[in-house]
Amino acid sequence: MSQALKLLFLCSRNQRRSVTAQSLFRGAPGYEVKSAGTDPGATIRVKQEHIEWANMIFAMEHRHLQYVQAHFKESLAGRRLICLEIPDKYGGMSLELLDVLKKRLRLYLKMP
Repeated sequence: MSQALKLLFLCSRNQRRSVTAQSLFRGAPGYEVKSAGTDPGATIRVKQEHIEWANMIFAMEHRHLQYVQAHFKESLAGRRLICLEIPDKYGGMSLELLDVLKKRLRLYLKMP
């Protein structure tokens, strides 16, 4: 049996985009998922442990990737970093956000 692919979704505050992305894959066979934010006030702020845990890291915006690259550079070896380019203009779990996430993530992952 193959190892589950560990996905980390990042946004600013870990309240809408990353949490919605996490919900798409929660409980899906072949995936383990976590989400975090880069801002100091994030519900769950990204830590080195998150980076070391993940196989693939999906950032909603380039600034989230830049944050990870600046703060966790030594932990990024062997991890795939992808920017989904999804701005913070959608409500959490909104149909619009779900549609955009599915469209972008389909390029990299088999959707559950």
